Amino acid sequence: MRIVRNSAFDLLRRRKIRAEEDIDDFFHLTDERYDARRVEQAVLLEDAVKRFVTILGCVVLTVALFCGCGVAPDSGMGEDVPDGSSDLTWDTDGENYEYDSIAEQGFCDVRETPSSYFSLDRNTAGYSFVRAQIRQNLPVAADSVRLEELVNYFDYDYPLPEQGEGIGVSAYLSDCPWNEEHKLMTVGIRTAEAVVGGDANYVLLIDVSGSMGGSVYGYEGMSRLELVKYGANKLVDGLGDSDRVSIVTYASGVETVLESTAATKEGKTKIRSALSRLASYGSTSGADGLQRAYEQAEAHKAENGNNRVIMLTDGDFNVGISDTEELTEFIQDKAKSGIALSVVGVGLGNTRDDLMQALALNGNGNYSYIDTQLEAEKVFTEELAGTLYTVAYDAKAGVTFNADTVSSYRLLGYDMKLISEDDFNNPETDTGEIGSNLCVTVMYELVPNASSPKNTESGLANIAVRYRDTAQQDREAALAVTGGESETEDTQFASCVAEFALVLRQSKYRGSASLENVLARLNGLESYLAQDEYKQEFKQIVSLAEESGLYDVLSDQEDMPVA
Repeated sequence: MRIVRNSAFDLLRRRKIRAEEDIDDFFHLTDERYDARRVEQAVLLEDAVKRFVTILGCVVLTVALFCGCGVAPDSGMGEDVPDGSSDLTWDTDGENYEYDSIAEQGFCDVRETPSSYFSLDRNTAGYSFVRAQIRQNLPVAADSVRLEELVNYFDYDYPLPEQGEGIGVSAYLSDCPWNEEHKLMTVGIRTAEAVVGGDANYVLLIDVSGSMGGSVYGYEGMSRLELVKYGANKLVDGLGDSDRVSIVTYASGVETVLESTAATKEGKTKIRSALSRLASYGSTSGADGLQRAYEQAEAHKAENGNNRVIMLTDGDFNVGISDTEELTEFIQDKAKSGIALSVVGVGLGNTRDDLMQALALNGNGNYSYIDTQLEAEKVFTEELAGTLYTVAYDAKAGVTFNADTVSSYRLLGYDMKLISEDDFNNPETDTGEIGSNLCVTVMYELVPNASSPKNTESGLANIAVRYRDTAQQDREAALAVTGGESETEDTQFASCVAEFALVLRQSKYRGSASLENVLARLNGLESYLAQDEYKQEFKQIVSLAEESGLYDVLSDQEDMPVA
C-alpha cells in the first residue's frame, strides 16, 4: 500500500524552498558589467563607511556621557557599541543569526500511516550550539534544538556491521521515561570502518573576514580564527604522506594561500606555517571562496581517492556573486563529480546555521560546530575518519509498524529530514551521508495497542536502511523488531538526551519530562558516564541548565496531546 504523509512531504519541500531563498538572500548577485576591481573598491568603501559610522557613534556616546545626558528607554540607543566580542552577547532573534524553523511531528495512527521515511546523516552541530548557549546562560532558542543532533553527538556501543556490509542495525525497547503508558523504541545504526586507500585531496576553505577576529567564549584572548587554526592543525596531525592539502581564504577578496602540498613531514611544516600567517580583515566573499576552493580541488583531484573541501566559517557572508539556482547546481555538480563539501561552524552572534546546513546537504558532506578546543579535537582527531571518509551515501530509513501491536507512534527529531515513500524507493534521491565508524540513533515513542494479545508473535515493526556503499552499489540493511528487545545503558543515556531536548524545546509532547528527572536518571549511570568525557560533560550541561531556572516546568503548561 502506498501511503504518503502530505504534511511531511510539504515540510521537506518548504525546507528546500527556504534553503534556496536563504542562499539567494545570502549570496547577492553582482552584475557582470562590474569587474572584480570595482567590486573590491565597493567593498572597501562600504567598510570605510561602516568604520566612520561606528567612530561617530562612539564620539556621540562619549560626549553624552561627559555631559551627563541620559538615554531614553525606548530610543533604540541603549545598546553597547560593538567591541569585537560579539559572541559574548547573542541576540538569537537578530537578522544575522537564523535557524531553520522546526515543525515538531505529532503522533501517527498506524492504521492510517503505518510507515515513516526520513533521510539519515550524522550532523552534530545542534548539540554544540545548545551547549554554547547554556554555558553563556542564554535562553536556548527552540529551533536550535534538533533532537537527533543532540542524541547523535555521542558514541554508543552498537553492534558492528556484518563482514562486507557498510551498515549494521539493532533495536531496543524500554518504558518511556516521560510517559509511563508509552514505550520507547530505539534503533541503533553503526557504520563500518572505512578502508582507506588511494590518495586524498583536501582544500581548507577558511573564512578570514573581520568577524572571525571575534573572541571565543571561555578562552581569554582567543579569536574564532585562532580556534579554526587550532582545529586545522589537529587535522593536519592526522594526515599521511599521500594526502595533499591546499588552503584558500576569503574575506573582502579570495586568496590561494597554499597550493596543493603533500602532507609529508616537510609538507606539514609548510601547511602549519601558512595557517599561522592567517589574519582576519574585511567583508566576507563566501561564494567566490567556494568557487576558488572547488577549482583547487578539481586541479589536484585524486582519481579514485578522497576529494573534499572543508569550509571553516562563522557563516557571516555579506559579499558574493551568485544566483541561487546556479550556486545550488554548482555545489551539487561538484558533489556528483566526487568532490564533497564539509562545513565547520565557529563562533556565535552572526552565524547562519540554516545556510551552513544547506551547503553541507547539497555538498554531500557533514556539518559540525566547534565552540571549544575539546570540540575541535573531537571533530579533527577522534572522529577524523568519520569527518573525512564517507561509508554510506544517500542514506535513508523506512520504518513500518504493525497495527496489531502498535496503536500510534511519534518519530523523535528528524523533523526537517522527512521524505516521501516515493523518495525512499527511488535510489536517485539525494539524502544524507554517514562517515566511517559512526553511530546514528533513531527513537520512536510508541502507544501500544491495548487490544493486542499478550502473547502475540507478530512483532512491532520492520526497519529498512538503504544506502550506496563505497563502490556506489545500492544496499539495504533490514531488521524485524519483535518486541522482546531490552534496553541497555546506551539507550538509557540516549533517552536522557532526548528528554533534555524535549524540555529545552518546551515540546508539547514532553509529558512529565524535566531536567530534574534527567539528572536523577544520569545519577544512576555514574559508572557508565565515567567511561566517556563527553557524556560526563553532558551531565554538567544539564546541571547548568537546571540551575539557570530558565526551563522550570510551569504549572499552567498544556498537557501532552492525546495520541
